[in-house]
Amino acid sequence: MPTRPLSGAAQRVFMSTTIATVQPGSFLTLHYRLAGPGGDIINTFEGKPATLSLGTGELSPAVEQRLLGLEEGTRASFEIPAGEAFGERKPDMVQWVARKLLNQLGDPDETYRVGDVVQFPTPDGLGQYAGAVQQVGKADGSDAVLFDFNHPLADQPVTFEVLLIGVL
Repeated sequence: MPTRPLSGAAQRVFMSTTIATVQPGSFLTLHYRLAGPGGDIINTFEGKPATLSLGTGELSPAVEQRLLGLEEGTRASFEIPAGEAFGERKPDMVQWVARKLLNQLGDPDETYRVGDVVQFPTPDGLGQYAGAVQQVGKADGSDAVLFDFNHPLADQPVTFEVLLIGVL
C-alpha cells in the first residue's frame, strides 16, 4: 500500500502529542525539593512552582544532569552522594568579615546572629552570594562576624525530588 505524507492539520496534531523532554538549555516549570540529612533546604511543592533555564547556574550541574532526558509530567526522586551535588566543604570559604565592611555594604545598625544568612553583592554588582553567620565577634574583642560561604549542602548527601510541569 503506498504511503502519503500527512496533511498540515494532521502533522500539527501529531507534533502536539509528542512529549517534551528536558534538554540542555531547556526552560522548565517545576516543583522541586532539595534536602540534606537535616531536612529540606528548599521545597516548592507547597507553593508556586519554580521556573528556570538549564545551564544558567540556577541549579548545580549534578542536579541538572539528573533532569536531562526526563519527560514533561515526570515525578522523580534522586539520591545524590555526599559532595557531588554542591561540592566539598572548603575551609577557606569560612571567613571573618570586619564590621566596618559590613556597615559599608549594608545597614550599619544591623544585628547579626548565629544562623542568619546574609546576602552579599558580587564584585561586579550584578549578582549576589550568601554567607551564614557562624560567630559574632572575635575572642580578641575585634568587631567582626565569621561567615561560612560554603553551600549549606556542601559535602552532604542530597535528596532531589522533582515534578516537571512544563518543558520548553
